[in-house]
Amino acid sequence: MAARLHRNEYMGMLGGALLAVSVFLPWYGTDSDNRFANIDGERGHQSCFDVHPILRWLLIAAAVAPFILAYIIANDIKLSWARGEMTAVTSIAAFGLVVYNGIIDRPGEPSSAISLEFGWFLAVLGTLMMIAGAALRSSEHERARKPPGTI
Repeated sequence: MAARLHRNEYMGMLGGALLAVSVFLPWYGTDSDNRFANIDGERGHQSCFDVHPILRWLLIAAAVAPFILAYIIANDIKLSWARGEMTAVTSIAAFGLVVYNGIIDRPGEPSSAISLEFGWFLAVLGTLMMIAGAALRSSEHERARKPPGTI
């Protein structure tokens, strides 16, 4: 069964593992020189799991997607869509959520005194690896062409 898996699936699974681990690592840090810098009243390093009560579960669920794809491929399960498409969509959504919460809407006050930590960068790397693995897998499947004017 494992012979059916290629490096694309292993790259996606490694990315999923990195994303899952990153949720528990520090994502944000407060400026120690600014006594008013805090995230939900807390100072110091905060993980995604500490700061984002809903996002943490969404990212953990997204991290499982490459493993589901590997299971589908290893067991040669037939799908009505190209293998890897749903994993790619899930990974792109996870990437968007990570970037949005790190760059656009960073938690804490004042946001200029909140820095991004190692865990956030690991989450970005993990989601990019998931996207690459899923996109490469879905590109291996050629869609049947339909005649013009048909749905």
